[in-house]
Amino acid sequence: MKINSPLFVFLIALLPAATFSQPLEEDELEWSASRRLTWADYKASPDPDSDAAASTTTYLSIEYKISSTSFGFTIKSRFSKNKSWGRHKNDYILSHEQGHFDIAEIFARMLNKEMSEYKFNSRTYQKDLKKIYDKVTDEKEEMQEEYDRETRHSINKTKQAEWLKKISDKLNEYSAWADY
Repeated sequence: MKINSPLFVFLIALLPAATFSQPLEEDELEWSASRRLTWADYKASPDPDSDAAASTTTYLSIEYKISSTSFGFTIKSRFSKNKSWGRHKNDYILSHEQGHFDIAEIFARMLNKEMSEYKFNSRTYQKDLKKIYDKVTDEKEEMQEEYDRETRHSINKTKQAEWLKKISDKLNEYSAWADY
């Protein structure tokens, strides 16, 4: 189970707004507690150079608008249908892949918390907001890698069960920040 999380940063220099997000023209799903991934969501062909059972690509994006004294933002946690693929399609592997999407959601909530706590500074906001975004997405990547490393890409069933519990606990821990 390989996780891909491309990050693209777009800064709009002349306008008081910026977007940190994924490329356009993607077939995506937004994370939802009531909608789990299915194998039908995995539209890409398996990578012939990979021995992974599946690959899940997620995006964490933020768009913000700036006024003279404050800012507003919108966060999205998304799954890329046309970049995600499955070679060995069973419920156990899908559960592991859902874990990757759920980890992305944890960090969307963490980003919402960080952004909500940010004290707007009109002179440094671009640098400040990029720093917040980069910190959260770097931590997300670290957790995604740790998840695969410790579970051995789901092969270690005991660790896989522990991680799914840990992910569920983290989603609950940050539930107050799910309203982004």
